[in-house]
Order: sequence, then structure tokens, then C-alpha cells
Amino acid sequence: MSVLSALVERLMDLPGIGPKSAERIAHYLVRRPPSESRGLAEALLRAAESLRPCGVCSHIAETDPCPICADPARDASLLCVVETSRDLEALESSGEFRGRYHVLGGHVSPAEGVGLEDLNTATLLDRASAGVREVVLATNPTFEGEATAAMLSRELKPRGVRVTRIARGIPSGGEIVHMNGAVLAEALRGRSDLA
Repeated sequence: MSVLSALVERLMDLPGIGPKSAERIAHYLVRRPPSESRGLAEALLRAAESLRPCGVCSHIAETDPCPICADPARDASLLCVVETSRDLEALESSGEFRGRYHVLGGHVSPAEGVGLEDLNTATLLDRASAGVREVVLATNPTFEGEATAAMLSRELKPRGVRVTRIARGIPSGGEIVHMNGAVLAEALRGRSDLA
């Protein structure tokens, strides 16, 4: 196998990278100066050596516990459950949530053989039983995300915690005419009083 073919094969191991994308990326990389490739390789190695899941919430971080779990100003009685670290980062960038998080590591997917027991739920249930007053389910509004939220709700409610779901509907700046029926239905069901 040639060096270029080996590079294409390794790139295809990445999520969302098919053969054509892998070839395009490989050809881009080999046209760059060796110093850029070395920098990329070093950054990948540093990330692999330095990043790990937080022992509390499972968010990918350089420290354990992660900065969010270690922050005493965060409300430890308010827990937001997300599917991935990327979801956590997106919510955190809003600046609205001041509680702590819990990363499931995916969602329930019967088609892929992933059940609730395959996710990071045991730790979630332990955390919910230890002084948490509210769990916000912030799984994605997909079939799998909704199923995950429903199953988690059934597991959490008997523990005496308030279980809530993030609101959904028409995005800010969106126009009603461009929304599909499911989005409009969610927006109407989730309506609230104006202050």
C-alpha cells in the first residue's frame, strides 16, 4: 500500500469522511509544507495525550474534574443532560445555563443496538439521587433524542427530581413560512405567557 493510500485509509476512519473526502483531504495535506503537517500531527498527539472524559460529567477536558464541574459558582442542584460534549459546548456558549452538565455519550438507537444501558446513565441516576433538584433533558429533537429523553424521564422521576425538557420551536430570525409542520406544532405546544 502506498503512503498516500495509507493516509486516505486513516482519514476514512474519521466520522463523516468517505472515500472522496478522504482523497481530497489527503491531497490537500501532501501539498502543504511539511511544517504544517507536523503541526497537525503534534496537535493530534497532544489532544490524544491530554484530553479525557471528566470523572463527574464525562465532558472532554484537560482536567478532571472539568472546569465546569470544578466551578463552585455553578448550581450543583441543576443538571443539564446532553448527548455529546459538542452539545454541551453549544449550550454553554449561550451563556444562559449556570448549572452543571451530564454527557450521555450518544442516544438510544434500537437500529444500532444502543439501549439506555449503553449510555452514561448509571452515573446520571446516581447524581440525580444526590442533591439534584432539577434535571433538564437537552437531547436533540430527533426520534432517537426524543426516545432517550422519554426513557430518562421514566428513570429519573421516581428519584423525586423535577424533570424538564428544553423548549423547541421556531428559531430566532426564522420565518413561519419556511418552517415544517413538526416545528410549527412544537412552537404552538410550547407557547408561554408574555411578560
